[in-house]
Amino acid sequence: MTEAKLWRNPCPFSFRLNYLAMRYNTPCYDWVHKTVGLSRIEYVVIYSLALCEGGLATDIAMSSGFPKNSLSRAMAKLEKSGLIMRKTDDQDKRNQPLHLTEEGWELFNKTLHVFEKREQELLDGLTEDEVKTLSNLMAKIVLNTANLADDISSEITRPDREQKNK
Repeated sequence: MTEAKLWRNPCPFSFRLNYLAMRYNTPCYDWVHKTVGLSRIEYVVIYSLALCEGGLATDIAMSSGFPKNSLSRAMAKLEKSGLIMRKTDDQDKRNQPLHLTEEGWELFNKTLHVFEKREQELLDGLTEDEVKTLSNLMAKIVLNTANLADDISSEITRPDREQKNK
């Protein structure tokens, strides 16, 4: 099945990208769970805030794809355990930027090396120039996703089915 999805697939890029993400994410988040006891979604909150201190819950939801209600539970647990804190904006009480506590930063710094090492392992088969080229191409694809709709229109049909129905 894996061989078919990766090499005999009419949508090879998407499936290969998903496969690579799975081979990266699953071991990393399993390790986090075993070593520090955080779920994937909880660690995504930690990682997100380490990259963008003062982010909002909606920012994390948009960038991670996790549902807001699941993120809300994860954030409540992280706040209760002293890893993150909310700061209320005096101008807008609904705006509650999130920050890592000292303990949150310690946890992030203690775990980051595993994610970095795993990424390097994925890229070990490429030369330095190939890594740069891949990074540039992926950046172009990411920037192009701004043009994609969040849902797929029911107007999209397979051309071969359309032809058969005429």
